[in-house]
Amino acid sequence: MPALKKIALTITSAALLSGFVLSPAAAADKDTSDDKQPKPPSTMSSLGGEQLGKAGTQVNLGPGAPVLPKKLSGRSWIVADAESGDVLAAHNSHWRLPPASTLKMLFADTVLPALQPTTLAHKVTENELSGVGEGSSLVGIKEDHTYTVHDLWLGVFLRSGNDAVHVLSEMYGGVQKTVDAMQAHAEELQALDTVVVSPDGYDAPRQVSSAYDLTLIARSGLQKKDFREYAATASADFPGEKKKGKKRESFEISNTNRLITGDIGVDPYQGIAGVKNGYTTHAGNTFTGVAERNGKVLLVTVMNPSAEESHAVYKEAAHLLDWGFAASGKVTPVGQLVPPRSLDTGTGIGGKGATPAAGAVQGPGGKAEATHASASNGSSGVGTALAIIGGLLVVLAAAVFLVNRRWPMAGRTRGTETDAAETDATAAETKDAEDTGKAGKSAEDTGEAGKDVEDAGKDVKGDPEGAGATASAAPTDKS
Repeated sequence: MPALKKIALTITSAALLSGFVLSPAAAADKDTSDDKQPKPPSTMSSLGGEQLGKAGTQVNLGPGAPVLPKKLSGRSWIVADAESGDVLAAHNSHWRLPPASTLKMLFADTVLPALQPTTLAHKVTENELSGVGEGSSLVGIKEDHTYTVHDLWLGVFLRSGNDAVHVLSEMYGGVQKTVDAMQAHAEELQALDTVVVSPDGYDAPRQVSSAYDLTLIARSGLQKKDFREYAATASADFPGEKKKGKKRESFEISNTNRLITGDIGVDPYQGIAGVKNGYTTHAGNTFTGVAERNGKVLLVTVMNPSAEESHAVYKEAAHLLDWGFAASGKVTPVGQLVPPRSLDTGTGIGGKGATPAAGAVQGPGGKAEATHASASNGSSGVGTALAIIGGLLVVLAAAVFLVNRRWPMAGRTRGTETDAAETDATAAETKDAEDTGKAGKSAEDTGEAGKDVEDAGKDVKGDPEGAGATASAAPTDKS
């Protein structure tokens, strides 16, 4: 018996020891990547619906509804019906995060109506370019050169040019006046997660927005004809440098929104019609888009995906749009995009008392045009319907702008910083195009509100969306 007891104890000890040895190995095999990601705050705004204030993914699948795409890595995202305002699904949609150049949508929605006509010419001064952040994405504006307002907006929407934003801000009355107007307009739109510090989305302490707010802002901007057309433009001719004794040349610029223009590993999205992409070191990649399919118009916003694959923000946005079109009518909305405070919809989800933003347009969109624009052309000249990309004809149906017709009304209707690598070459591209006279067109040279929030509330340097981070930690802002 003693011998048997000894053997039994030996076997038991070996079994326990093997368990202790194997357990850590099994734990090590577990994917803990999600544990390293920042967590959303425990309390978020519930504007638009109670579910939208909850952390994690919110979706109410009905019979026959497809499941959400797998491996969505955005810290925050939302997909919504642009016309009805129904939020089909959301993930941490009120998480206040740095927006990067998607904030330029708010800049455009605020400033566009005031700087009319777009044929207005302006001679740029050195002072107007002095405030552009180091490493910013640029369209290539030169001091002592004249540009039309139309030219400058093409620089904002296509190349996410912070130089163009600063010139337009000075024309509006100065950077601070522009920031204040943007903040006031955000509050009118009920984009209450948004705190504006810089007009171009360049990283700044406490500057934040949310997927919900950016979607509200896009929806508002899309009610303006100029906004829609600029956002849908695939390419344009931009005025180059004026050289003494020579005709001023122009060069071609292309939209950095890869769902419009496509790129290696990402195809143009059928039915896409804008809106804006962004990237900074602090914000990561951000994107808001609008697309139409079979008369249905959807908005999508994705913020800071953690996936390491190239163009993840566009791929995840495209997957969400595909899901949204397939799920439309088969899900119960998790919330609503609220209307501006100044519109009394009778739904109980909007407020009253704010003054409507100047120049808000509510009416049908214009005719479809080709999406290559001549920057020297003072007329609209930008396209909203056709984009010829890589031999593929992408039809942007006029129905994509049904959002222009109405906000959700009670009983009636009424007449809405690039991928880091994408703009790294902007300056070199601009210079090369100017020196060679590419595109050959001439242009006349005529004579802090808010609260500190999460990790976004730290003092940070802007990482411009197109210039690329350098070894020296200089801020880069690539939109």
